[in-house]
Amino acid sequence: MSLIHPTAIIDKGAEIDSTASIGPYSLIGPNVKIGAGTTVAGHCVIEGHTTIGTDNRIFQFNSIGAVPQDKKYNGEPCELIIGDRNTVREFCTFNIGSPGDKAVTRVGNDNWIMAYVHLAHDCQVGNHTIFANNTQLAGHVVVEDWVILGGFTVVHQFCRLGAHSFTAMNSLLFADLPPFVMAQGQPAKARSMNFEGLRRRGFSADRIAAVKALHKCLYREDLTLQAAQIKMATLLDSHPEAADDIQMMLGFLAHTTAQRGIVR
Repeated sequence: MSLIHPTAIIDKGAEIDSTASIGPYSLIGPNVKIGAGTTVAGHCVIEGHTTIGTDNRIFQFNSIGAVPQDKKYNGEPCELIIGDRNTVREFCTFNIGSPGDKAVTRVGNDNWIMAYVHLAHDCQVGNHTIFANNTQLAGHVVVEDWVILGGFTVVHQFCRLGAHSFTAMNSLLFADLPPFVMAQGQPAKARSMNFEGLRRRGFSADRIAAVKALHKCLYREDLTLQAAQIKMATLLDSHPEAADDIQMMLGFLAHTTAQRGIVR
């Protein structure tokens, strides 16, 4: 209990690991669970059915677990689940889920989330992502592993961002962003693939060559999305080392709707 500042207000129903710390003037609600080694700085409000894992670092002035900004929400016990080893900088707002979807907003592990980021209800964030300042996600957005979002990126509801994708500052996404793609603009357009990021993550020359071939199918050959998918499948034979990367792209595109489309 010495790790909890005396000015913090902790509901008796909260479950806080003995190694977690709570800073001054923070408020922790009755349905909150905080894991080992997690630090919550001063002036934070953590409420709702919120579960926070181990070794997270939550800076001051955050609102975590508030009800969704959804007029249909009527007090249902929806959740926010945050994994392990995440950094959450100042003035972020993470809302719980809504009954109209999975009823869970989820953040994975090892994410770096900078100041003023908003995660609306039912967002699903993977692992090893970076959200620069003022990134704003509307409801039901899916962000897969290793995505990097530049400052002031805004994502429309129900969009999906594939693994290893990247947005430049001030990007506005109205469509799904396929894996590996770098996008920029308002609305965002595909500019290239995230080759430097892949090199830093240890991708081999053959895997990067396969990603270049995927980019060519999607953006350089004037193919329909269906035709591009058919041609991508043939890359499995010529790039066996990159089979998982190709299958990931094909799987992502298979779940893209005609209504939403992809960033082109």
